[in-house]
Amino acid sequence: FLTNPVHPLGSDMKTSFHRSQTLVYKNGFAFFRLPTVGIGGERLYVNQLSQSELDELSSMRPTLTYGQAKRVPPSDFIPAYVAFDKKILKFDAYFQEDVPLSAEEHYRIRQVAIYYYLEDDSMSVVEPVVQNSGLPQGKLIRRQRVPKNEHGDHYHWKDLNRGMNITMYGRTYRIVDCDPFTQVFLESQGIELNPPEKMIFDPYTELRRMPVRKYITPSDFDQLKQFLTYDKQVLRFYAMWDDTNSMFGENRPYIIHYYLADDTVEVREIHKPNDGRDPFPVLIKRQRLPKTFVDKKKTFPSCVLEISDQEVLEWYTAKDFAVGKSTTLLGRPFFIYDCDEFTRNFYRDKFGITDFQPVDVKKKPLEEVPQVIPPYNGFGFLEDSLQNCFSLLPKPPRKDVIKMLENDHKVLRYQVALESPNPEDRKRRFILSYFLSNDMISIYEPPVRNSGIIGGKYLGKTRVPKPGSTTENATYYEPSDLTIGSTIEVFGHRFVITDADEYVLNYMESNAESFPAATLQYQSSSEAQTETGVTYQELDELIVQVQEELKLHNYLNNSNIQEEFLQHDKDGSGILDKGEFLALCDSLNVCAVACVNPWPRFCFVALLPLW
Repeated sequence: FLTNPVHPLGSDMKTSFHRSQTLVYKNGFAFFRLPTVGIGGERLYVNQLSQSELDELSSMRPTLTYGQAKRVPPSDFIPAYVAFDKKILKFDAYFQEDVPLSAEEHYRIRQVAIYYYLEDDSMSVVEPVVQNSGLPQGKLIRRQRVPKNEHGDHYHWKDLNRGMNITMYGRTYRIVDCDPFTQVFLESQGIELNPPEKMIFDPYTELRRMPVRKYITPSDFDQLKQFLTYDKQVLRFYAMWDDTNSMFGENRPYIIHYYLADDTVEVREIHKPNDGRDPFPVLIKRQRLPKTFVDKKKTFPSCVLEISDQEVLEWYTAKDFAVGKSTTLLGRPFFIYDCDEFTRNFYRDKFGITDFQPVDVKKKPLEEVPQVIPPYNGFGFLEDSLQNCFSLLPKPPRKDVIKMLENDHKVLRYQVALESPNPEDRKRRFILSYFLSNDMISIYEPPVRNSGIIGGKYLGKTRVPKPGSTTENATYYEPSDLTIGSTIEVFGHRFVITDADEYVLNYMESNAESFPAATLQYQSSSEAQTETGVTYQELDELIVQVQEELKLHNYLNNSNIQEEFLQHDKDGSGILDKGEFLALCDSLNVCAVACVNPWPRFCFVALLPLW
């Protein structure tokens, strides 16, 4: 600041040494202003200038004298993304990749192109796509700023040059050359480029591109002549493929076609109606079939799509097929058992073969083993148990539904007596029920008080076979077999029918064609009394009285009589012939007295001693 003039009273008279404020605020902003008073509040009589104003005055002295000088207009500003738009640096490079799982190549050379985009300093790595290479090719590194080190630096175009290695994301690339634009740009920026290097190619790929030398003498065989001579001439063989060694295998017939025009073979299937196979006509399509392969290397794949002449030593020809011999085609053995007439003529003229005796491959019919049905064991019904002999999953036997509906709830009831040598069993009476709906029989014994025998169900509802019936020809009792006075055998027990209810008599009248004429004569007699006026109750009482009389004759040896009768009853049926019975009575000194009803409903025989 400029010093103020000395006050007349001197400086010793100052009592205040404050400096005036030069910083003010206006609308919230700080401004600098020149002081108006000096130290101690002394008034300043001249204007004070700041240092910046003094510097400006010192530099503008020529301007004050000669006026404002004319300046060159500034150049236009161009941003980098406009100046370097679509300007890309391209470098040719390659990298080496290990191949650990191959016996023919240990490493692989892969060529790439490195692009550097000047507008935003980004980079990308692209590998040219090669068809059928089996490698994921194309863009290896997408466009981005590639980090240079772990300090956060990125690659710049100044770091790129020919003949150098560059590592990006753990993979090292060798730059060998660049395009002309890249070379001109780097040289204009003062970068000295290294001499270009030769691009290295993949050795395994180059090896496969080299043609394999063949030292084969041209053949005199003319394929065109063969085609023109044997066109549309086909040899036909009939063969069998024996596949019985595999699970569910069988002998399957095929037709083998051999085309003489190009030595190709075709195998066609023979289908029969309802053979259960899909209608595929061809087993092996028309092609040349290899007979002998060359010695393969261990690295040669076991399954290939195409087989060339390099892998095959010998192909199948017409001389390899003959009737009565086996031929293996693609691993399947085919036995040729016959051929057609054209094939016979061809082999006779070409090879001089005359033996074309066909082989009989038809299966011999199996001997029919007769089915032996085991004897009936007594469990369940005969027809139901017999189904187990015909199927693993037996089905219930069919029932006559119409008969069941017509005869539902129709039952024929008879009174029967047990025929037994035991006197106590002779007095027992039973009710036999015959069910017309299913021809079943049930026997019920009415309980008698103080008889000592518990009554109730004697036989459950079942079908009863006749004596002499077999499992092959089973015959069962029918309503026509159940007549009063007849004897039926139920599982070893003999019963005599003594009476029937009124429903049986009515049923016999309504179905007279199913019963004998002698049986129907009973309708003229009384139901409860015979024509002689003797009731059945009276006959039963008479039998008891005769038995009591016989017990009084002690000298009559009943055991000897019984033994004699049992000895003459050789078949154990309990029936003797009339003449034999009378002769036996004369030998035992007894007489036989019989009381027979006019209708054969009841017969009474008594043995009395000769007086």
